Amino acid sequence: MTGYEARPIEPAVLKELRDTDDAGRPCVPYTEREGGSPLRCCLRGVEPGERIALVSYAPLRRWAAATWARPGAYDEQGPVYIHAEECEGPAAGGNRYPFARVGALRTVRRYNADGHIVGGRLLEIPADPSRGFDEAFAEAFADPEVALVHVRAVEYGCFHFEVRRPQG
Repeated sequence: MTGYEARPIEPAVLKELRDTDDAGRPCVPYTEREGGSPLRCCLRGVEPGERIALVSYAPLRRWAAATWARPGAYDEQGPVYIHAEECEGPAAGGNRYPFARVGALRTVRRYNADGHIVGGRLLEIPADPSRGFDEAFAEAFADPEVALVHVRAVEYGCFHFEVRRPQG
């Protein structure tokens, strides 16, 4: 097992986003009819009939506030789906790397301790998604300057999840 962990949005942040999102807009919940959209609170797809919200989220800004980083122009926000009410979070023993559809394209964007982009790569998710992501993260964290990595969809640029440098 590697030390890499896909991190969902933290519960305290979710509570704030369910009130006002990172663009300053109120949360507007609705009932999902089709399903499939990626939930960043529990790192799985939406099921039809669930109450969700599409909110603006600034993952780097949130991390920077906790670490005193200064991302400057690299601070960005974008749309993410979350449950409209508090949820259980990711299932124990669930998929290590969510939203890993074989053949899908992802960017693996690297950030330093100041929150500045210091590289990245394109990842076409292979037949063994865990191995593909493990290799991409090992490559990223081989650079001692890399503090965290964001995984994003190429098609829409959506933030999928964050991985931080393994401890110890």
